[in-house]
Amino acid sequence: MAGGVAAVVVAALLPSPAYAHGGDGHAERMHTEYAAGTTVPLVTSPNMHLVSSNPGSAGISGCFMKSAPLFVVSNLDSVKVYDVGDPARPTLAGVLPSLQFENEAMSCGERRTGSGTSRFVLIGVDLYQASPDDLDHANLRPLDGYEMVLVDVTDPAAPRIRSRAASTTSTHTVTCVADTDCRYVYSAGSGTSFSVFDLTDLDHPVEVDSDPAVPGVQPFESPTAGHKWNFDGAGYGTHTGWGGSGIFDVSDPLAPRLVTTTGAAGRGEDPAYPGWNDFIHHNSFRPNAAAFVPDAEPSLANGNVLLVTEEDYEQTDCSLAGSFQTWWVRRLDGTPDAIVPLDKVELSDLGTFPVPQYAFCSSHWFDFHPSGIVTAGFYGGGTQLIDVRDPRHLSSYGHATWGASEVWDSYWAPVYNRKGVATGRSTNLAYSVDLVRGLDVYGVDLPAGDTATAGPVLPGTTRDPVGWRG
Repeated sequence: MAGGVAAVVVAALLPSPAYAHGGDGHAERMHTEYAAGTTVPLVTSPNMHLVSSNPGSAGISGCFMKSAPLFVVSNLDSVKVYDVGDPARPTLAGVLPSLQFENEAMSCGERRTGSGTSRFVLIGVDLYQASPDDLDHANLRPLDGYEMVLVDVTDPAAPRIRSRAASTTSTHTVTCVADTDCRYVYSAGSGTSFSVFDLTDLDHPVEVDSDPAVPGVQPFESPTAGHKWNFDGAGYGTHTGWGGSGIFDVSDPLAPRLVTTTGAAGRGEDPAYPGWNDFIHHNSFRPNAAAFVPDAEPSLANGNVLLVTEEDYEQTDCSLAGSFQTWWVRRLDGTPDAIVPLDKVELSDLGTFPVPQYAFCSSHWFDFHPSGIVTAGFYGGGTQLIDVRDPRHLSSYGHATWGASEVWDSYWAPVYNRKGVATGRSTNLAYSVDLVRGLDVYGVDLPAGDTATAGPVLPGTTRDPVGWRG
């Protein structure tokens, strides 16, 4: 899009960007209430406490870097980089002014180069994206096509748009196959297809053609296309969408192979399992995937439990509005429909939300802690902690809610070593990205005996904030 037209687009977008899925001004009204001081005070379970608040952002999504203590947040009007050397007190390090919607799954990527480590995040252009950093390439759909934008955050104080790549399928979300060596990226996809991007040249990423014999760029096929890829580190990726969840062998990222799916139940077509997909399988995670044991009893230790959120954001009845689920992955040998339901909980089942009707309360993005506790955003239902240690019997572990609030995502802060490198362990701090409140950090009393966490990380904890730079 030409620079002059782009400037007009930016000016047009600034007064009233689409704040939520429906773009009906919902979040704008909530912002007004919050600024007016009418928000209901924090309500938490005894095992959760607010450690710090970072207002001033309309937060949508975020991600932690692995080779540096950085948390990057995608907002409606910017990309913000936080220094989390002290994870209890994130400090704003840099801002890229950038209007984008939704980019609801910020993906962090890293690559070793001859000059050091390049760190970047990926923006999936859904409805629009425009930044004064790159006005000649503003994007306003449907006038412009789907696109992936690569934002370089190697210098956290000066994030910049580095490159772009056009896409033949929806870039509602875009995800690195391997975030610590991000050479290939998968898109959310459209219908029954998705795109693969080659990031060999970070300055010139391109969409991969799945069938060069056919004219034009051909996408890849998936029966569960439409929303999010999650990769487990064991050579598999799970694709969630309108058709449920499908697990692919991605050991060769340029030749993904479907292994199995959630079948009729995942499509919402099995009368024996009503409510398991009323709209979309949203995102997923398979803990301990490398320990997978076929046909074993479902357990986190066996690597055969798939965690899924099922979003139904237009449903205002909190007993139906979108559940958190567990599925039993019985086999990964090509057996069709080998992922079967175990348990699911709606927000009302958790018993932690005071308004069961006429609320915005679907499950949304979540993160798994090795202790067996999930932290999940439930929009107006706040931050919910779910105990998944017994995957057949999910239960509430804790909660934090506000009156004027809309939690889209919640993540466990990683443990970084003295050099600023993530250790693979998790702290007991949950970062909740809130469209209304910005970024909240909660301390959580996790189950006793957990060896995967660093133990309590309290306000005032110090880690070398500059040891990783250079």
